[in-house]
Amino acid sequence: MSTTVAELFATPQVIAEGREDGTVLLRSAEPLGPFAPSMAHLFRRHAEAHPDRLLTAQREDDHWRSVTWGEGRTAADGLAQAFLDRGLGPDRPLMILSGNSVEHLLMTLGAHTAGVPVLPISAAYSLLSHDHERARAIVDRCRPGMVFADDAEQFGPALDAIGATVPQQVVGRGRRDGAERLAELADTAPRSDVDRAFEAVGADSVAKVLFTSGSTGAPKGVVNTHRMLCSNQEMLRTVLPFLAEEPPVLCDWLPWNHTAGGNHNFGLVLYNGGTFYIDEGRPLPGAFATTVSNLREVSATAHFTVPRTYEMLVPHLRADPMLRERFFAKLKLFFYAAAGLRQSVFDELQALAVATCGDELLWVTGMGATETAPFAMCTGRAGAWAGFVGFPAPGLELKLAPVGEKLEARVRGPNVTPGYWRDPARTEAAFDPEGFYRLGDAVRYVDPGDPARGLVFDGRLAEDFKLSTGTWVSVGPLRARFLARSGGYVHDVVIAGHDRAFVGALVFPNLQHCRGLCPDLAEDAPEGAVLDHPRVREGLREILAALAAESTGSSTFVSRALLLDAPPSIDARELTDKGSLNQKAVLDNRAVRVEELYASPPPARVIVAPGPQ
Repeated sequence: MSTTVAELFATPQVIAEGREDGTVLLRSAEPLGPFAPSMAHLFRRHAEAHPDRLLTAQREDDHWRSVTWGEGRTAADGLAQAFLDRGLGPDRPLMILSGNSVEHLLMTLGAHTAGVPVLPISAAYSLLSHDHERARAIVDRCRPGMVFADDAEQFGPALDAIGATVPQQVVGRGRRDGAERLAELADTAPRSDVDRAFEAVGADSVAKVLFTSGSTGAPKGVVNTHRMLCSNQEMLRTVLPFLAEEPPVLCDWLPWNHTAGGNHNFGLVLYNGGTFYIDEGRPLPGAFATTVSNLREVSATAHFTVPRTYEMLVPHLRADPMLRERFFAKLKLFFYAAAGLRQSVFDELQALAVATCGDELLWVTGMGATETAPFAMCTGRAGAWAGFVGFPAPGLELKLAPVGEKLEARVRGPNVTPGYWRDPARTEAAFDPEGFYRLGDAVRYVDPGDPARGLVFDGRLAEDFKLSTGTWVSVGPLRARFLARSGGYVHDVVIAGHDRAFVGALVFPNLQHCRGLCPDLAEDAPEGAVLDHPRVREGLREILAALAAESTGSSTFVSRALLLDAPPSIDARELTDKGSLNQKAVLDNRAVRVEELYASPPPARVIVAPGPQ
């Protein structure tokens, strides 16, 4: 190895400016380089430069179905003409119901070429929802000119729910009355219309609208311009310069309706002329075998994913030398986001990396939002550790504004959204008077005397609450500590205690892991029998005891916990479109369970930690 991995990364340097009111402005000393006017221009440039390079591949039975950059360009031009022929344009977007697929990608590239915004919708809105309320709300807000579904039968109920409002429907597989086939649209011969539409696409053109849901009401449509997407990728490449030296190869499952999967991960491949293998696996029981099978064949140059993927991967890497060799063959770094990573997982992956390729790999994390496309802060060469979110990305201004006892992170830069689609009230509320977008996340300094040493996540301001004693509870860090201590026992946790005497927790268990603690139970034992098993209850009690041992006071101590026997519901808004928990909705919908937590004396179902109640 001619250079160490760390030498491939830019050294973070931060310039800080303080104000009399306690506000601090931070920015990177690293300048942001020039970036393309649109992702459509980048796509054409790479397709012309290397038409035979693999653009994307998706597993189909026992082989990979592949599309080269040149083939992608041909299909995108045909689809662009078909969209223009059917009246789509900047004000008549394309709605996509599909999960990640070759067809989804081609439709997106065709829309970029024609200057048509895309609306990639969470598959859960179509496949897990029974009332399709959110999908209908998006249609009412955006009035798309066409809707695409990957599979006519699978997405049939969702297409039925919105069909009266969006009569132009396209399917990738199967047949549906009145719907056109994607293959037929892609065969459209492009005319001069396509080049005229392409030339009109610029930095301020809307590339896509991504939907995020709050605790109440319809999803918010975050406008994503081409300026946002291109500047964000240039920021990423400035911090991780190895991306420009070798076309990146990713094998990834994160959904493209979410900014991490669609903007960050696939955008990284599109911006740098690389290759994207579509992983149809998930870090879930019964679905992860697909991911492992794909990684036995694909050597990625980086992994950008959630901690759960690494946690489930470690045992497979440990047991399978061939998988290990393929996995580490070209790997430059690990990136994780959305939750904390357990130290044991970090340590074992580093040990496996050293044993396999002779060197440690850099761990990277950061912080951002759908509204920042999403790259905003990154640990870069400094490396990742629990809670550390790093430094502002090059080209971005970060304002640390005092809000109560905390500092709210606010951002301004070319990667920040101009607002929400056709929603001026929410747009105005999202920005402060100086035009900084309010992230809603609190941060604190690693070293209060030296802002240049970086920042630590300090919770979501909207989630924090006071106990009846007047003590503030910082939910984000406490939740992260709880999950870090769970050892895979817990899928997620919701922190309770607003105006109560102590902190409690509603716990969504990892049922498979819990069953592993109960060898005396039959494999088909009901969930209730598993959750009531003494070994399972003792496991949760041990988590509470570990938190108690490191507690510094009532706000960092979980006094009681309750295992939930019903998973979070997307129709009840307990799950966001990103698959993360909506804390407020869970607490509201499960108010009876919250009352159980705080009953005196506590019911038998409630696990009580050692210490004062």
